[in-house]
Amino acid sequence: MEVISPRQTEIMNMLRQDGRVGVDELSEFFNVSPQTIRKDLNELSEQDLLQRVHGGAVLSSGVKNFEYEARRLLAVEEKRHIGVLAATLIPDNCTLLINIGTTTEQVAIALRGKEGMMAITNNINVVNILSGTPGFEVIVAGGVVRPTDGGVIGEATVDFIKQFKVDYAVIGASAIDEDGSLLDYDYREVKVAQAIIENARQTILVADSMKLERSAPVRIGHLTQLDYIVTDKKLPKHLQAICDENDVKVKVTEAHGFTTNRVESAS
Repeated sequence: MEVISPRQTEIMNMLRQDGRVGVDELSEFFNVSPQTIRKDLNELSEQDLLQRVHGGAVLSSGVKNFEYEARRLLAVEEKRHIGVLAATLIPDNCTLLINIGTTTEQVAIALRGKEGMMAITNNINVVNILSGTPGFEVIVAGGVVRPTDGGVIGEATVDFIKQFKVDYAVIGASAIDEDGSLLDYDYREVKVAQAIIENARQTILVADSMKLERSAPVRIGHLTQLDYIVTDKKLPKHLQAICDENDVKVKVTEAHGFTTNRVESAS
């Protein structure tokens, strides 16, 4: 892959955050001509990093949303508070499935101290968090380890998870669509997440409010399949209505005494 310029790197960061960028807005943001921006976008398109559309660009379907370590730096306090609140929904002496995600890892951290627990996960980071913790038996799913984030994925992982029926599933998502669809980027990861939902008696989605501002191409499922959503801000009214109609309980950290002074991005 060719080396990209600092401006092109920043364009990719903006694209990963927003899902779409426009020539005019980029021209104004970087204080360069539209022709310069078009050249940048064309060069990035030639490397399959983005897809050109009329007036701008969108993420190429093969490009991941954020490198995992970079995502850990997004909404850090919000994710920690979500993890703490979600852990209060899970009692001692139960079984659970935990999937890939920086927020699900925060749930695992908050669960330390529980007793009589069995945790099955396809997240190597969760294994590292919980292994050796008194009160926990940790089982790791078999399959291919994705080097970017320590996620275990593939058909073998799905088959492994299908052997279990657990009390709780803790899942994340890369995006929540306006129609209530839960979305992600990697279809192999989505297959695992779907198996986790299908093999749990209760499912808890942990997702910060940034997920409402993003999009992703692969559908995990729908809000109506959940029992709980734990997030940091109130849902938009139309999504809250979907939850109310389907008995999905929404837990908001702000309503439970957690406060965070988020610094908004200039972009």
